[in-house]
Amino acid sequence: MSPAPTTPGIVAGRLEPDAYVANFDDIYPEYDPHEARVAADRCYFCYDAPCITACPTAIDIPLFIRQIQAGQPEAAARTIFDQNILGGMCARVCPTETLCEGACVREAAEGKPVEIGRLQRYATDGLVDAGVHPYDRAAPTGKRVAVVGAGPAGLACAHRLAMLGHDVTLMDARAKPGGLNEYGIAAYKAAGGFAQAEVDWLMQIGGITLRSGVALGHDATLTDLRTDYDAVFLGMGLGGVNALGVPGDDRHGVHDAVEFIADLRQISDLSALPIGRHVVVIGGGMTAVDAAVQSRLLGSEHVTMVYRRGREAMGASDYELSHAANAGVRIITNAMPMSVHGNGAVREIEFGYTRSGDAGLEPTGETFRLPADQVFRAIGQTLSGAPDALEIARGKIAVTGAGRTSAAGVWAGGDCAAGGDDLTVTAVAQGRDAAMDIHASLTA
Repeated sequence: MSPAPTTPGIVAGRLEPDAYVANFDDIYPEYDPHEARVAADRCYFCYDAPCITACPTAIDIPLFIRQIQAGQPEAAARTIFDQNILGGMCARVCPTETLCEGACVREAAEGKPVEIGRLQRYATDGLVDAGVHPYDRAAPTGKRVAVVGAGPAGLACAHRLAMLGHDVTLMDARAKPGGLNEYGIAAYKAAGGFAQAEVDWLMQIGGITLRSGVALGHDATLTDLRTDYDAVFLGMGLGGVNALGVPGDDRHGVHDAVEFIADLRQISDLSALPIGRHVVVIGGGMTAVDAAVQSRLLGSEHVTMVYRRGREAMGASDYELSHAANAGVRIITNAMPMSVHGNGAVREIEFGYTRSGDAGLEPTGETFRLPADQVFRAIGQTLSGAPDALEIARGKIAVTGAGRTSAAGVWAGGDCAAGGDDLTVTAVAQGRDAAMDIHASLTA
């Protein structure tokens, strides 16, 4: 994401060196053992606990909290990992306020839930930091499975298959494994290289061969994979990005938010990353929030998020939107882009106000402009590279049951598959469940 010479408003080094370290430090304070046990004491240990139902991976939350309360964080970590092998990252990035903590009885009674996410992080980080992997492989089955995509779904699938004794080849188009955990979330949510540390820890199970730089359709075909392997799991995510579709959206300074976040996550010196003085982010989901907040943390003076519908329809949670506002991000709703203005490079972006009408979203006729050195598109991603042999439903790979596709011997999960909700924890659940279905199929 290199700014063109005609974009003087986009520069690097807007802050003092120490500011970058402080701004991108871990925003989630860690519990010490005493704090964790005090926090665990708040749990009612409900029978038929609503927090379990609200968790896509169905972690036995009261059990792991009771284990923390009893001074057994290692046992608590095992309870979590049994259901969610990426429990450490999910503790950081899951919207717990709308999932487990949102369903907590104390949230309903007091407006202050048990801090399940922080307790989960306390338990899981202990094992990951110590390099202790609590699982062993089963006896070899002699079966070989190809897993395409080393994101949350692919990693969860690969680990479970390896644990069950299958030999797994894990392929990913990028240079490093991790998927969105490595390339697609805000740096301050996974500080200290945690995403790669978690992958390294997961790979200790053995039986997984990683092949980086392998893209489906370019370096490998589904036909070849089905011939060479006993089963195939597709978890390659969404590779395409929606365009603005308005005049001027190809001007210098208009970028994809996912590309910006990936560049930020991989750069070794944050002060070398160029950022505009006036940044506009178009979209209302988590990618938009992450791009907007990190623009502010890099030194952008004016950052505005603009979403075409009302706040209630935004994909980002209220917690994340409040976090953005507290970081100094202005949020405008019910406005959609009309055109991008500038002489070669973006200088302004014009929006039109919207309202909900009988025919859906419609313009009101009122317009306004925002100054912009840099515009980030965060209006959704699209499936790319899916083999023609697979049935597609609503722009994603159609699946039934635990991820079975229309092609025999091929499963899919995560963002590339229909029926998901674009959450890391959901992708993990889908990868895990597909692995169990693959195992059942291979050992029948």
